[in-house]
Formats: sequence, structure tokens, C-alpha cells
Amino acid sequence: MSTQPDRAARPDGPLAGVVLLGGAHGALAMARSFGRLGIAVALITNDHPLPRWSHFVQRQFDWAGPDAPDAAGVLLTLAAAYGFAGWLLIPCGDAEVKLVASEQQRLGTTFRLFGSPWDSLNILCDKQLLAQRAREVGIAVPRSFRVRSEAEAATAEIAFPVVLKPAQRLTSNTFTRAKAWRANTRSEFVTRYRDAAELVGADNVVVQEMIEGGGETQFSYAALWHRGAPVMEMTARRRRQYPIEFSYTSTFVEVCPNEAVRQASFKLLSACNFEGLVEIEYKFDAREQIHKILDVNPRPWSWISLCDAAGLNLAAAMRDIISGQPVRPATARTNVAWVHTTRDIVAALQLIARDQLDIDVYLASLKRRLAFSTFALDDPMPALVDIPLTLYRVVTRRLFSSALPPVKLQTPRLELKNRS
Repeated sequence: MSTQPDRAARPDGPLAGVVLLGGAHGALAMARSFGRLGIAVALITNDHPLPRWSHFVQRQFDWAGPDAPDAAGVLLTLAAAYGFAGWLLIPCGDAEVKLVASEQQRLGTTFRLFGSPWDSLNILCDKQLLAQRAREVGIAVPRSFRVRSEAEAATAEIAFPVVLKPAQRLTSNTFTRAKAWRANTRSEFVTRYRDAAELVGADNVVVQEMIEGGGETQFSYAALWHRGAPVMEMTARRRRQYPIEFSYTSTFVEVCPNEAVRQASFKLLSACNFEGLVEIEYKFDAREQIHKILDVNPRPWSWISLCDAAGLNLAAAMRDIISGQPVRPATARTNVAWVHTTRDIVAALQLIARDQLDIDVYLASLKRRLAFSTFALDDPMPALVDIPLTLYRVVTRRLFSSALPPVKLQTPRLELKNRS
């Protein structure tokens, strides 16, 4: 395994600015966190439009995306044209993570970087490689079924129900956006497998056992790692999600100490010499009484603002590490939660209708210190935009931003928004 250039450990003076690359709610949270520290924020995206509406985003650019020809060159051109040299570059989407991690040596000549190289991250981001590495270090994983063709899908020995997942979500289609498809019968499985294979290729379709259970079984580890150890860390429970069976996105997440999840995450990240932000998802299998790892997100995740609310200022910690300053230790506060209000109302109503959630329990869950997915008193516009946007996406399940035409690479467009 190669070792990443320790760019975060080579301070070049105070951090003047941050460039956020792609992303949605995680990018919005990062823009707010850095902006409140007085650090300039720029956004380069062909992704979700939500972060564009934050007044903390001072400069924003449309581009053709991380998969465009010479995308790294475009970023370097923008840096030279608009004075981003020495700014911290943070990828906030999966494809953006791969671009930055793959081009560390080139991008690192201009930007400050904080993350592992792609040969290390690929082990965590590819669910097939992740399962292999997890087993090697003693972490439980869901049982998987090897299927490589439609013919095998029709004959392989499989215990239903099963879940089909993309090995990685580096492109946008109905399968990768859904994150998971359930199949309860053989005929349903063959149909879903054929559709998934057509979208991502047969080798990139992961077939796993279905682990039953609701929000009480879903846990996450969230952290910032530097030099082989966590700088800040906490565990959380993803209490509610939308859709309620498979999580397109979490809708209610609460701080919840879980030592088993913390220890498993430490084993995995230590084995991979990890560097940067990370969120790791687990599900508790009641049949075996063990937490099984599902996914690793080495980037800002949707509910990352919960860390701020719990007393873990990840942006300040990144700033201090980049600038060569000591990081103040912090422990996550309990009785704190994060909520995506519009989607959580829908999820809660569906659970109540199924007698899987008592209305008193739902109301009680909201009686604590809350971090919101979009609302902030000092940055109200994203919440106003998110209401119709969420309703649209719930109905169509399509990315609104896909309708936005990209700007030609040679002439990136700058939209400057002045702070009030």
C-alpha cells in the first residue's frame, strides 16, 4: 500500500480559503462551518443546487464535472485565474473524492489537500473490496452472494430477501441514486439484477443478505483522522430515514455512544492508514447480535452538521491542522440530534401509519437540541429553497441539477455573491 503525501502536516501559513467540490447538504454544512470561522468559501459544482444559496458561498462555478476530460486541469486553471492557490480543496461527492484522491500529486502543487490517495480509498469506497478488508481485520460484514450474470441470477443459491447495491456510486443513474434495491423473490431478483447490471455493469452489482430492522439498528461512526489516529470522533444512531425501508437519505440522526462501532471503525481505518473526514455506516444484526459494516463515506456526509451541534467543530480542527496549530480536544455531547425536517415528517407519518412509531415518541425525539439539514438563522435562504426542491425530488427522484447546462471548460463562469 502506498502512503499519501502528508500535505495536511505541512503548514503553509493561515488558511485563507476553502474550495468545496460538488455535494449537497454536506457541502452546505461545510460552507457554513468555514464561513463562520471567517474563512472564504468557493463552490465548484455540477451537482445539487442547494449549497449555491448559502450566503457563506462567496464564489460559485458551474463546470462539466469530475468525469470531464482533464478535470484536474480545470481546477488548476480556476485556481490560477481566481487566486485559489493555497486554499484547501474538499471533495464533497463520491466522484469528486475519486478525482482529488487520484490526482493528489498534481492538485497538491496548488491546493492544500487533506485525505488519502485513491489506492487506499478505493478499498473503502468499493463495497466488494471493503468487505474483504473488513473480514481481514475482524469486522463483521453482511453475507454476500456471488452473481456475475443474468444466468447466474436465475440459478445461484440465494436466501431471500436480498439487497442489490452498486459497488461504488461514481455515476448518476436510477440504481446509484436509490443506493439499494430489495428483491423478495427469484423472479424479482432476476429482473432487478438485469436492470442493475445494464446500468453499472455486472461486476459492479453487489448482492447481500437483507438485515431486518429499523432505525434502532442503524449506527454510524463519524470522525476526522490525521496521522493514523482520530482527532475528533463520535458515534450516532440513524433513527429515521427516507425511504423508510432503504435509506436514500437519513432524516433523523442522534448522538448515541456505541463502543463496538467505534472499535470496529478504529480497526478498519488504522489498517488503511486513513486520513481525512469519514462516516462509516453499520447495521446491527439481531440474529447474530453483531454490528455489520455497510458503507464508508470519506467525505462530508449529509448530517455532518450534527458534529458541530455536539461540540465537535471539524472545520476548526481541519483549519488548525492545515495551519500547523494544535487542535483543541473535544468530546461529543449527548441529547443532540440532526433532522431533515421535510423528509422526516414524511418518514414519521409512514412509520406511524404502519404502527412502527408512536406519535408521542416522535414528538419526544424533537425535544432536544437540534441541528437542521438546511435551516440556520444566520443563513436562511437554503431552507426556503429546500422545501420545494425536496418535494420535487421526492416525486421525481431525479437530480434537479442535471437540467443545468455545464459551462464550457475553457471559460468557467464566476458568480460572485457579496455578503451583507
